[in-house]
Amino acid sequence: MKIPVIKLDNIAVKFINQQIFKQLNFTLNSGDNWAITGKSGSGKSVLLQTIAGNISISGGNITYHFMADVQQPAGNTPVNFHRFIAFAGARHHFKTLSNTSNFYYQQRYNSSDSEDTLTVSQYLQSVKANEHKPLYWTYDRTVAALNLTGLCDKQTIKLSNGETKRLMIAAALLKNPLILLLDNPMTGLDIATRQTFNILLNEISASGISIIMATSAFEIPDCITHVAVLNDGNITQRLTKQEFNTIEQQHADKPVIDKEALSGLLNSFTTAHNYKQIVSMGDVHIQYGDKTILNNINWQINPGERWALLGPNGAGKSTLLSLINGDNPQAYANNIILFDKKRGTGESIWDIKSKIGFVSPEFYQYFPTDNSCLQVIESGFYDTLGLFRPSIKSRADQALNWMKALEIDQYARHLLKNIPASAQRLCLLARALIKNPALLIFDEPCQGLDDHQQQHFKSIVDAICSISDATLIYVTHYQHEIPDSVDKVLRLDKGEVV
Repeated sequence: MKIPVIKLDNIAVKFINQQIFKQLNFTLNSGDNWAITGKSGSGKSVLLQTIAGNISISGGNITYHFMADVQQPAGNTPVNFHRFIAFAGARHHFKTLSNTSNFYYQQRYNSSDSEDTLTVSQYLQSVKANEHKPLYWTYDRTVAALNLTGLCDKQTIKLSNGETKRLMIAAALLKNPLILLLDNPMTGLDIATRQTFNILLNEISASGISIIMATSAFEIPDCITHVAVLNDGNITQRLTKQEFNTIEQQHADKPVIDKEALSGLLNSFTTAHNYKQIVSMGDVHIQYGDKTILNNINWQINPGERWALLGPNGAGKSTLLSLINGDNPQAYANNIILFDKKRGTGESIWDIKSKIGFVSPEFYQYFPTDNSCLQVIESGFYDTLGLFRPSIKSRADQALNWMKALEIDQYARHLLKNIPASAQRLCLLARALIKNPALLIFDEPCQGLDDHQQQHFKSIVDAICSISDATLIYVTHYQHEIPDSVDKVLRLDKGEVV
């Protein structure tokens, strides 16, 4: 007989004055592991946060049945359910050594400033483990299982997106929880790491931890026993994994893009793109202390070329992009030409950024929390991470038109921090496109997007490439995400071109 561990009875949840759930029911039984899937914005992350106790319910009840077996200490502060639940989400909460969160995007590439952050080892050792049972997930076991051994002395701010994801999952495991909540844990992980992670989830389940994870319908790990499909704040299907696998998951049809409207958006902010070379690198070498990040990189990107930049987590892709985007000061010590000018010959960082539309997975963490989505997109005209000047109506109108093209105009007046992660990604894509730059750099742009949104974005990229001379660098760990217009590949591994 199944024993309930957590039960949600007719819960209602409001988040940022929006009704997410009205009468939602969900039960986690002992021995079960659930995958929560559905369209972007359907409420998957909110459901996990609600179970974790991070979002209050406005109606119904949540019962944490496992608390009946918890022996409360006499005379001391009672133990609450939070101790037994660990949550690994899409956003990190790293602190500096002075216990602040005042990071800036380029900090990871500036050695003096990045030293002000905890190392991986220090971060993990600060996690307090539960003592309700013998600890299975010890420090050594967890570090080895998440392949963090070689990163222990690395500052957290210097980690790649995939490495950060592994660290957050390791921190959650070190709590030795009864329930582990994972918000899209596979995004940002390369193919080999995803395969290893599938095996790890089996071990986590076998260690007595129940798993509830938000994930794509096309990435259901082996340990999952049940699948819930969310749609508009309701669980529309509850299936065993076997039943779910028998349902053919259809990819969305390729969207039809209005090229004429797109051409109008691009031509409304025109700049001359008359360059002989977009990027030229000769024997580029990047090193931090004794650690070589990039070694003997030679790469030439000509106008109108469309490249995929591929490689496993930690291969050096983000560092390579930082040299192109003007974020890494070591560019001055290398033979790098950007837009026909050698770095260090008088051009400013803002000269470089004015020619580039850039998106990276962690980018949204560095925008002001009081900026609306419309303001964030308008800031793309000025290459600032947020709008720090009065809005100009014509440019705000242009930002809104891009939001309409990306099907996110309903979020125009919402704060960026309060909208679904998928919509945040699309806002930053609109910000990158709004000034019609000579070079587009998309670093894992489809993270968190559902299948329709991925197809829609790919179609927009292909349409832009067909009607403009934009040059493209596209980074992804998923072959199916690469736009059809991409026809060149640079592959990195361990800091070298392979």
